Amino acid sequence: MMSGHPNPTMAKKLLDSLQTDLRTLSSESRRKHPNVKEASEQVQLRLRTISSKNEDIISGLVPASAEIVHPFVLGCETKNSKIIQLCLMTVQRLISHEALSMTAANSVIQMLWQLMEAGTEELKLLQTAILLITTNSVVQHESLAKALVLCFRLHFTKDSTTINTAAAIIKQLVSNVFERVAVEDRVQSQEQRSPLNTEELKVGSRNAPKSLRPCAGDAYLLFQDLCQLVNADQPFWLVGMTEMTRTFGLELLEAVLTSFPTIFLQHQEFSFLLKERVCPLVIKLFSPSLKYRQGLPAPPSPVPAEKPYFPIVMRLLRIVSALIKHFYKLLMTECEIFLSLLVKFLEPEKPMWQRCLSLEVLHKLSMQPDLVKSFCQSYDMKQHSTKIFRDMVNGLGAFIQSQFMNPTISQAAQTGIKAPDTQGTPPAMVGGLPVGGGVTPQPAFMYRGTWIPLVIVSGQARSLYLEMLDKVEPPSIVDGYGLSLAFHCLVEVVTSVQHLLQGEVKEDQKIDEQNTSGQRVLSDEERGLHEELINSSWCGMLAAMSLLLDASTDESATQAILKSLQTFANLCGVLQMNVPRDAFITALCKASLPPHYTLTILNSQSNAQAAQRGHYRTSSQDLPALGLEAVERSQVVAVGTPLPTASLPAGAHTGPVMLTAKNIQCMRALLSVAHCHGGILGTAWHLVLTTLQHLVWILGLKPSSGGSLKVTQQISEGSNAVITTAVMADLPVLSAMLSRLFESSQYLDDVALHHLIDALCKLSAEAMELAYSNREPSLFAVAKLLETGLVNLARVEVLWRPVTAHLLEVCQHPHQGMRCWGAEAVTSLVRAALEHGYDPPLQSNLKLQMSILAPLQELSNILQADIRQRQLECVLQILHNNGDTLLHGWPLMLGVIGAVNNNQGEKLIQTAFQSLQLVVTDFLPIIPCMYLQVCVEVAAKFGLQNQELNISLTAIGLLWNVADFFYQNRQRIHTDLDKDMTDTEKKRLGMPAFDALWMCLFMKLGQLCVDERPAVRKSAGQTLFSTISAHGGLLHKETWKRVLWQVLFPLLEKVQKLSSTASSVKDEAATGNILIHHSRDTAEKQWAETRVLTLAGVARTFNSKRKTLQTIAGDFPRAWSLLLEYIEFSALCLNAEVSLAALKSFQEILQINRDPRDKGDGSIVDGLPSMAPPMEEIINRSEQTKVQEGEGHVSQDMDYDPSLWTTAWKVWLNIGTNATKPPETTHRPEKVYVPSQPFLTALIQTFPSLFEHIKVRFVGADLQKLCTVLRRALTVPVHGDASPFIIPSYPDVTITPLQEATLQSMEALIQAIHSGPESMQSMYPEIFHQLLTFIEYGVRVPKYGQLDAKAFGSVKGPQVDWVTMNFVPFAEKSVVLTVDLYRSTAKHPAVVDTQILQNIIKTFRLPLGYKYNCPSPTTWTLVIHSLLTILNVGLSVARKHEAAFQSMWPELAHTLEEFLFSKSTSPPTMSVEDFQKDEAIDCKVIQMIRDDILPYAGTMPKDFVKRIMKLLNRGSIHATTSDNFIDTDSSRKLREEFAKTCFETLLQFSFISQTKSEEGTITKLAVLSLLQRCQDVVKKYVEDERLSGKCPLPRPRLAEMASVLKAITTLLVSLKKAPPANVELSVWKQVIQLYPYLVDCTTSSSPNVCRALKDALHQYRALLVPPMSTALNGTS
Repeated sequence: MMSGHPNPTMAKKLLDSLQTDLRTLSSESRRKHPNVKEASEQVQLRLRTISSKNEDIISGLVPASAEIVHPFVLGCETKNSKIIQLCLMTVQRLISHEALSMTAANSVIQMLWQLMEAGTEELKLLQTAILLITTNSVVQHESLAKALVLCFRLHFTKDSTTINTAAAIIKQLVSNVFERVAVEDRVQSQEQRSPLNTEELKVGSRNAPKSLRPCAGDAYLLFQDLCQLVNADQPFWLVGMTEMTRTFGLELLEAVLTSFPTIFLQHQEFSFLLKERVCPLVIKLFSPSLKYRQGLPAPPSPVPAEKPYFPIVMRLLRIVSALIKHFYKLLMTECEIFLSLLVKFLEPEKPMWQRCLSLEVLHKLSMQPDLVKSFCQSYDMKQHSTKIFRDMVNGLGAFIQSQFMNPTISQAAQTGIKAPDTQGTPPAMVGGLPVGGGVTPQPAFMYRGTWIPLVIVSGQARSLYLEMLDKVEPPSIVDGYGLSLAFHCLVEVVTSVQHLLQGEVKEDQKIDEQNTSGQRVLSDEERGLHEELINSSWCGMLAAMSLLLDASTDESATQAILKSLQTFANLCGVLQMNVPRDAFITALCKASLPPHYTLTILNSQSNAQAAQRGHYRTSSQDLPALGLEAVERSQVVAVGTPLPTASLPAGAHTGPVMLTAKNIQCMRALLSVAHCHGGILGTAWHLVLTTLQHLVWILGLKPSSGGSLKVTQQISEGSNAVITTAVMADLPVLSAMLSRLFESSQYLDDVALHHLIDALCKLSAEAMELAYSNREPSLFAVAKLLETGLVNLARVEVLWRPVTAHLLEVCQHPHQGMRCWGAEAVTSLVRAALEHGYDPPLQSNLKLQMSILAPLQELSNILQADIRQRQLECVLQILHNNGDTLLHGWPLMLGVIGAVNNNQGEKLIQTAFQSLQLVVTDFLPIIPCMYLQVCVEVAAKFGLQNQELNISLTAIGLLWNVADFFYQNRQRIHTDLDKDMTDTEKKRLGMPAFDALWMCLFMKLGQLCVDERPAVRKSAGQTLFSTISAHGGLLHKETWKRVLWQVLFPLLEKVQKLSSTASSVKDEAATGNILIHHSRDTAEKQWAETRVLTLAGVARTFNSKRKTLQTIAGDFPRAWSLLLEYIEFSALCLNAEVSLAALKSFQEILQINRDPRDKGDGSIVDGLPSMAPPMEEIINRSEQTKVQEGEGHVSQDMDYDPSLWTTAWKVWLNIGTNATKPPETTHRPEKVYVPSQPFLTALIQTFPSLFEHIKVRFVGADLQKLCTVLRRALTVPVHGDASPFIIPSYPDVTITPLQEATLQSMEALIQAIHSGPESMQSMYPEIFHQLLTFIEYGVRVPKYGQLDAKAFGSVKGPQVDWVTMNFVPFAEKSVVLTVDLYRSTAKHPAVVDTQILQNIIKTFRLPLGYKYNCPSPTTWTLVIHSLLTILNVGLSVARKHEAAFQSMWPELAHTLEEFLFSKSTSPPTMSVEDFQKDEAIDCKVIQMIRDDILPYAGTMPKDFVKRIMKLLNRGSIHATTSDNFIDTDSSRKLREEFAKTCFETLLQFSFISQTKSEEGTITKLAVLSLLQRCQDVVKKYVEDERLSGKCPLPRPRLAEMASVLKAITTLLVSLKKAPPANVELSVWKQVIQLYPYLVDCTTSSSPNVCRALKDALHQYRALLVPPMSTALNGTS
């Protein structure tokens, strides 16, 4: 076709040609046809006009084309052939230049029609017609129809050339009509079309549906009419058709359907035609084929049954093939019918040619995987649909079976005549192979006497009979064609299914690629489809293929069948469809074994599977015939004995069995399946291996070293075993193939390998079962397990566990041969695995080497001596051969050495321990650093075993050696460990690896520290703390955190727990005859020792590494608290040894009482042996020691976070509070626990140092708690047994350490309060209160709860339970403290406000009141002096704060009265000097009254002053103690000096002042008091003198009397001098009242008394006349 803008040159040329043709036409028709001449001349003129007016000549020609064509149309009517040819030629030229309009084209068609009817120039007509229609699309609709009819009519002329040309042109035109639609569809149309109306379509019409565009409409009408014509109906559109053949119509339909499927799929109208016209037509035309039954009598019917007609059936099948191929999705239901028909045509009743045609179609379909997929999806997977795919496969299978079952029918079916009897006879055979000069045997199948040749060689199958379009009669079918085709159909089905499931499978794919399980993950939908494909086809496929395999006599055909079976088995396996997979495998297995052998062996394997598959076909029921035929088909190559099996009774197999060449071929196929598709065999491995095991047994192959099979030379005489020379030579090959199969297991994926191993293990288990009943077992499985293991060493981790686990079971078998093979296999595998060259090398792959050596370890669990022997030999070999490269193997080797348990004999433990000693002494330097930890663990294991104490202790020694090795090689170990670890591992470990090693050592020693044997505990404890002390400096601070939390604290906890639950009963059985010290004779006491050791060790470590520990962020406070908690718990323990040690540890961590010489790492603690590293260690670490010394200095001055000290303080308080809590009951005194004095001393000694750190936060509440503890601690008695050692004896009474510590604590408190802030000074009252309590203890001994304790000093020797302490020196020291404190704080508001002075006086009253009854005479002496000192300070304060001291005065008066006039008498033995000393003290008191009280009497309460005056009065009189005048003793003890002092004091305050001052009151009181006192003395003197008669009164009395008279004289002088207003009348009255008594004294014989009396009486002279003021006063 020309383009829209033609070349101007071409156009010019056309114009010229037209002019020429018109001139020629004009000249030719000039004579006979003037009208033609005239028309042509007119057109010439017209052409000139067009050429002059139009630049584009063609576009000018088209509108005028009807006019231009007219002369030529007229020319064709002339019947002149020359003119007609000229006209047709010109018209063709116009057509080819596209210079015709529609009208012109219609004129041309009309012209052609007339010529056709006239029968003129038929070929030229066809030529013009095709040119007209194909050049462009001006011919449409009716014109097009007319042109087509014209061609059809020419097809049915008599001239064969015309017929054939017309046929070709019709096909081209029909094609062109549909091509136009395709072009039209490609152009977008804006035009609105009417909607589709199916009702109109159903009716059929000569008008195209309005919903179609023009070209599509024409094509629609054409196709509709073709269907009408084939159906022998009248056409609607192709008007004027006279005849039509059905075959030609079907060919045209097929051509359109094949070439233009898209049109039918895109346009619903065409789809409608397919559904409503084509399909019903095809089904109708198939009718004769369906009804016809070959070889059956015709049914009684008036109309004879129509026979199927080959050309029609063949063309119908071609259409069916096209429909299914192209319109499957559109014609789902119809295709279902067609496919069912195809399957139906395979039935035996149908003619053979029809069956073969159907097979050819099926062959075409089966080659298209997409169609197979669609069939399966649309039918087989739908619930109520025909299972088309299944039926196809089953139909093919049935066809194959029918060929063997009904050979006569199948042969007769070709020709319709009975076949001669000789049909299907095979060529001459000998031993299963055809014979004849230079003849290659023809491939064929032979079954039950039927021999059918194989005529299609694989890969060349193509349609033969479907292409016979020229045949009218059915062709004769080649013998064996149907069977061969059906066989190839099945092969294609397998290929298609394989393609669908696996995609393209290339031939050259490697084994290992096929084995890889790298299947892509299927969606549920895909999996469903794949499974249905298999489910629908496998049964039929298996039945047919099994039969063909059975019947095949040709090696290549057998190979093809085996390949299909292999493929299908693989596909099922990949989908994990185990039942079908196993069925195919079983088929292969059965084909490999002798015929009747198969049934017994494999049926026992797969009865269950067969039961599931009811439709599974057995090979045959006719065993003898079967065996014979098998031999006919294939050559016998071996005869052997069957293998006994556990499932059959002994002696079930007696006769010989024969193997044929085909069995061997199948065996190779089976090996190939296992080799290539081992990955999918799964549980079917068991079938395969069982079969191979039996074959191997029949062929007489037995295992040799390494697991490969060798021919056993000695065949027993009684057996019928025969092996042909050919096979004998072949046996090594088969053995090699078997070995290759197991070698190829290295290409299996891991899961598949597991299945293989599992199957081998099962086989082996069956053999073991057999061996139990003493029958000779097959060692095939064990040998192959070894072989599989050896070839898969590259991925040893996958197979190692299952293989060795099973072999270890075999090692335990009672059958010696079996057991020895098992042990051989295990040890061979271990040795081979160690020798294997891994990448990375084995020594750098810990996990792998561990797992390789693990079975060696497992052998330890087997009790048989021979097995253990082999194990140890293997260990020895490994150490010899691989010791230097063991590297990662060390842990496990050590594990084998250290498989120690307490059930093993002593001997075994000793032997194992010798190995360990060897490792530690010889191999430590070459063991990789990362495994040194294992050495530690194993050594610890030996430490923990309880069979042999010496080994345990030696093991602890080894641990010290190992620690030493770590230290000596620290740099190398550190570097190696760091290098060996990844960052992630380091992160996970959380500490340097070298530290982790130490941690392990510490933890293991920690475990040994809680062993049940004291010796082990002690040794381990000393080693642990020595190691930490000696090497702890190497650790990082983060590791110290772990040492704390994973070693030390857990150890403390365990020891505490075990110690608290230990038995306190003496265990005679445990100690035996050994003499044990009483302090260690029970478990409890032994644990107490451990506890002391542990706590001391931890505290020492804590102290010496304090600087390091303090840097551990956040952990130090927690650790500090926890350690203190343990200390608290231990301190409160009822074991004196433990509790005291706990306090020592407390002091240790608080760094108290440290010997200044001990500046190292604080390792000396009471009760804890000094544990130092060996001398050379110290030398090696001198630098570090210096560092530690420095550390010690620093830490002494270090100040912690106050909260830490607060915690320590709380712990101290808890210990103090709970330890000193008095017992609640005394019913069972032997059970009462009373803390020891050393304990309490240690506790209290801790306080001052601790207080230094907490004083900032020390509050009143703390002080009260402290005081409670101190008070309680002091009151604790001592046990009678211990008292002589603790309480000092009388002559040298001193203060006890506990009391001294208490006082130090008080002093520390006082000092802190003095220098502390105001808030702290509010604590003074509490301090005073505490000190006063202590003073009380000196006089009144306190009780300790309800405990009955004897007083100190009242006991001589230990006859009682409890003895109280001596408090005198302590109380006296407390007095001194009190005085000092009061002197410095008397004016402090807190002291003033809380009546401290009153309390002091009240407390002092106790000893002062007791005076001579005090436990010690020094007490009251000290107290009175102290009181005087205090009053010296206090009274002035009291006067300033009158209000605060109101209650103090009566207390003071009471105290002075009780002291000066004590109820206690002085001891009779007292010397005069001592008495005088005591009197001097009394005088001091009076002097204090005189100096500090009386002068200020005005500011004091009157009652008090009165009591003081009364006291002075009482003191001023010499009160003799006896009426016996000659009692020199009493006169010696009269307190003359005291009385004199009192009197002088009274006298001093009796002088009447000249002025009335503030002292008036006291003067008045003093004068009255003095006068009264004088009167009493004088009166008593007169009476006593009178009574004494001639005997003079004692000297003190006379002296007293003289002093009284002098006092009166002095007083009177004073009274007279005083202003009259100052002296009250009552005084004068008292003076006058005294006078008569004085007169009575005149009789005294004492010159001194008389002299004094005279002076006194002289003073009365002035009183004989009362003064005026007195009189006045008197009168008033």
